[in-house]
Amino acid sequence: MTGGRWLLRAASLGVALLLWQGLTSLDVNLWLRFEQFPTVGEVASTFAERAGTGPYWQDLGSSLRRIVTGFALAAVLGVAVGTAIARSRIAADVLGPLLEVLRPVPAIALVPVAILLFPSNEQGIVFITCTAAFFPVLVSTRHAVGALAPVWEEAVLTMGGGRARILFSVVLPGALPGIFGGLSVGIGVAWICVISAEMISGEYGVGYRTWQDYTVIDYPGVFVGMLTIGALGWLTSTAVERAGRRLTRWLPARDSSGPVPSAAAAARTRTGRGPRRSPRAPLPVATRAGAAGPRSGPGSFPEQTREVTP
Repeated sequence: MTGGRWLLRAASLGVALLLWQGLTSLDVNLWLRFEQFPTVGEVASTFAERAGTGPYWQDLGSSLRRIVTGFALAAVLGVAVGTAIARSRIAADVLGPLLEVLRPVPAIALVPVAILLFPSNEQGIVFITCTAAFFPVLVSTRHAVGALAPVWEEAVLTMGGGRARILFSVVLPGALPGIFGGLSVGIGVAWICVISAEMISGEYGVGYRTWQDYTVIDYPGVFVGMLTIGALGWLTSTAVERAGRRLTRWLPARDSSGPVPSAAAAARTRTGRGPRRSPRAPLPVATRAGAAGPRSGPGSFPEQTREVTP
């Protein structure tokens, strides 16, 4: 990323902070009411105060532990189940209807189930987090595996490869871009649900502390919690995307404006005309025959194609 883009992003954040500071310091009360909002300075002062205490980092560590555990379980289960449903009719018939019935249920609605099912709140929160991230990963994996062209699988079969070789050499590598798309969505949904679960049944965590600040009308503390949640979500989502780019380096490079043009398009852009064929490279047989025109007469077979071995 160029320095100009970094400068533009920093400027956008600076403008947002200035707008926040102006609306709250002037107590703007038109249709939206900002008179009770804390200013940027108040939030920054509260953050500096809490960052020097142990409970803040304990809450942050608890939320990170829950999100990492639940998301890791969701990633493994989502990829495994999605691949099985996409490649097995039996798995699709047995698991598909049950998962489609459960998928529309919000994960946060499972809080009563988690309280009744698990012996501790910690396990229940991890269960909710895993459920929230599981379905985006499942759906993206199923579609990514189902969209793979069968020609690569047939090539492995032709060379004597078995089912395991096809799975690990063709299916999973080919579906990685779609899988990481689901993982990127899943980590964001997981953060939403883990914070909500901590607010309802947690004992520690950023969500629990944010709700406690709200109940005692500590609005700067509420905003500190919100900004902490946003920063953690951004960091974890960035980590997932970077891992995806590292594992799919074999794909054509892309930038923010779209895919990199092909070699022919790049050649036309540089020279104004298409790439030239090397003068020493022989033309294909079909091209030479077509240039001379079809022949008729004895010994000619215009309707047949000759295969030339180089």
